[in-house]
Amino acid sequence: MATTVCLAAKTLQVLEAGGALSCYLNWALGLRALGCDVIWLEAAEPSTSSEQVRAAVAALKTRLDRYGLADSVALCSWTAEPLRPEATTGCVDLDVACAADLLLNLAYDIPAQVVERFRRSALVDVDPGLTQIWITAGQMTVAPHDVYFTIGETVGQPGALFPDCGLTWCYTPPAVFLPAWPVTPADSAAPYTTVTGWWGGWMDFRGENYANRKRDGFFPFLDLPRRATVPLELAISGAGPDEAILRDRGWRVSEALTVAGTPWDYRRYIQASRGEFSCAKPSCVRLQNAWLSDRTLCYLASGKPAVVQHTGPSRFLPDAAGLFRFRDLEEALRHLETATADYERHSKLARALAEEYCDAQKIAAGVLERALA
Repeated sequence: MATTVCLAAKTLQVLEAGGALSCYLNWALGLRALGCDVIWLEAAEPSTSSEQVRAAVAALKTRLDRYGLADSVALCSWTAEPLRPEATTGCVDLDVACAADLLLNLAYDIPAQVVERFRRSALVDVDPGLTQIWITAGQMTVAPHDVYFTIGETVGQPGALFPDCGLTWCYTPPAVFLPAWPVTPADSAAPYTTVTGWWGGWMDFRGENYANRKRDGFFPFLDLPRRATVPLELAISGAGPDEAILRDRGWRVSEALTVAGTPWDYRRYIQASRGEFSCAKPSCVRLQNAWLSDRTLCYLASGKPAVVQHTGPSRFLPDAAGLFRFRDLEEALRHLETATADYERHSKLARALAEEYCDAQKIAAGVLERALA
């Protein structure tokens, strides 16, 4: 009998962000490739009208239909108050979802009364450092789980620059479903790109207070396009007045919701790129969590060299082989030049890195083995 996994996602409020949905899809497709039956669990506020909930679920199902998951959506409430029955029309019954062999929770704060209904539960932390700080500061409530996974190599390790919440964290690499991201050559004149949000919150941790936005990660590198020999493009959601500043410094700018608003548009945009150039949120650099974006994995799997900001020592991430990790503007320039000068070699190394360490089917198998033990 097939193992049934209920994957908790958080997409109903960000349905026009193809990258956000793709993160969960990589896990869902990896699980299904193992032979698992996958239920896609979302949560909704009981105060939201049934019509609004059904409309959001319908939009999600439209996006999941291409992947054979449209009929697998279940709904729960974000609070102790249940959803109205009419809000869940056409969804998998929550009782059926909770009978799954495992809850794989990538949505974090699913209510305890839902989590405890599953025979086994595992949390997957894809915001290492931030997740632990949010929990410690009481900014996020996470129900008890049987197992806690994280994609941050330093989480729970000696010398970590943030708390472990008193929990045992099991490391797992981030996942990319390789069959969905085949090697795809791009025009030699195509830009190095990334898809990113721009604004965000502030960090207040251990006496430090700073803006933790992608904007603040990129601004120290504003002059990079003027010195680079390759074009650089940002697909940004809501750059606002900063768009003019970026264009003046030589960046190409696209609206992320237009070019990457669905998972298939997101894939098309990445695979039409020469490679990736991206900066991290300041917290990743300050906390040294060895974070690697699931977006970067999609570039690597597609055979695109990725030049991204260094977020801490890693047991497996290279600094200059398919994946390049920079600490300052001069190093970023050198990495772009190196990736471009020996492009075919670094394209192959990029794919090999994704295959060896981040294959979603292998990752899912390891997670299931530990979570169901």
